[in-house]
Amino acid sequence: MSPLRAKRTDVYQGRLISLGIETIDLPGDLELELEIVRHPGGAVIVAVNDDHEVCLIRQYRYAVGGNIWELPAGTIDSEETPLHTAKRELEEEAGVRAQHWRDLGTLWPSPGYCDEILYLYLAQELEITNVKHNSDELIEVYWLPLETALVMVQNNEIRDAKTVAGLFHTNQLLAAQTL
Repeated sequence: MSPLRAKRTDVYQGRLISLGIETIDLPGDLELELEIVRHPGGAVIVAVNDDHEVCLIRQYRYAVGGNIWELPAGTIDSEETPLHTAKRELEEEAGVRAQHWRDLGTLWPSPGYCDEILYLYLAQELEITNVKHNSDELIEVYWLPLETALVMVQNNEIRDAKTVAGLFHTNQLLAAQTL
C-alpha cells in the first residue's frame, strides 16, 4: 500500500512555488511529516542544428553562486501546454524557432521534496530569430557540437541535471537514427 497525502499546512506561497508540511499515513499506523515544494513544471529544449550542434546557454544562477551551462528551459505558465512552453522558451532564451519537435519524455529533478516535472523536447529544422530575454535573465547563447557537450558532462563542466538528461536522451536518439 502506498502512502496517501492526508493534509497539507502551507508555509510559504511564492509567485512560482509553494512550500508546505504534508502529513501522510504510512502502513502500520505510522504518520510522517514531509516538507514538500509544489511547482508547476517546466519544459526543456535540446535544439540541434543541421551541423549537429546543440544550443547551450550560459546563465547566472544565484542559488549555485555563478554561471552554469544549461539547455534552454522554462516554467510552464498556467494556460500553456508543455510544448507551447518549449516553443516560447526556445525563442525567448536562444532566439530560435523549430519546425520539427519530438517528445523526449519527462523527468522529476528532485522527487524527494518537490513534485516538479520536466518535459524534454528535441527541436530540429531551426530558424534563427531574435532573443527576447527577460530583464532578470543573464544569458549567453552558444552552439557547440553535441559530442563536445557530452565531453563537458564527463568533465563535470555541465552539472545541471535537466541538461545532462536532455543531452544523453538526444545522443541516444540520434545514434539510433544513424544505425
